Amino acid sequence: YKLSVSPEMDIMEYCRKEWRGNTPAAKRMRKGYEAVAQKFASIRRIRGDNYCAFRATLFQALSQATQLPRWLQSEDFTMLPENLLSKYDWIKQWQLRKKPGKRMGEIRDEIKEYLVLLRQKWKNISEIKGPLEKQEACDKLFKNEEEEYSLYEALKFLMLNTAIELYNADKSGKRVPVFSWLLFARDTSSNPCQLMQNHLNHIGHSGGLEQVEMFLLAYALQYTIQVYRLYKHSTDEFITLYPNDPEEDWPVVTLITEDDRHYNIPVRMCQETVL
Repeated sequence: YKLSVSPEMDIMEYCRKEWRGNTPAAKRMRKGYEAVAQKFASIRRIRGDNYCAFRATLFQALSQATQLPRWLQSEDFTMLPENLLSKYDWIKQWQLRKKPGKRMGEIRDEIKEYLVLLRQKWKNISEIKGPLEKQEACDKLFKNEEEEYSLYEALKFLMLNTAIELYNADKSGKRVPVFSWLLFARDTSSNPCQLMQNHLNHIGHSGGLEQVEMFLLAYALQYTIQVYRLYKHSTDEFITLYPNDPEEDWPVVTLITEDDRHYNIPVRMCQETVL
């Protein structure tokens, strides 16, 4: 049994433990961590199993949630699987976690369950007033493997829905964000069906999220994901925003990565930053 989100640890202490050497890479990492430590006091390690981008983003979103996002409140939110499956037969090839080869009805019902769970957990946690109690509720949720992985299935399905919306908008001549062109410019995902078969179905199994899929996740959640990319320290990509032109009313979550593959989370903003 592995902890999904480890207890917090002083950022610089963590950095000293991880990056002892004098190689250029180690020096750059130390500089990167020093910059993060100007804003945040601690770090929490995220379990690395190809779901870490989901885990880090969702944990941060829930631990600072004070209300249910608008898209989670909509009446037809839980009808998404039914609506999409009625229009796009190929979604029958959706790979449920540990359950390949499910029938259409089972896929529909199962994903609906995941979406209901996402709404319920988000609502419950956002209603908790005390920061300590909220943190405890998040820790507890991310210790429940069954529920945790069900939430990632919900996020994947929301990404598919967002990809379909963007693809259709582009085809009908509407303006779409630049990342959407990049997403569908790949040989392996020239349309939403390919995106599902070659990418979304594999997330958590044989791979994590690629850069362009971080944009898609941000759009699906309507959150700005701010990432300290430590290996890019002293370049203008050190702090990267997904999307890079976020809507003003989108909440922001912050992650840390050393290599764009694994993500950890910074916690406890330093007092002067808060002020």
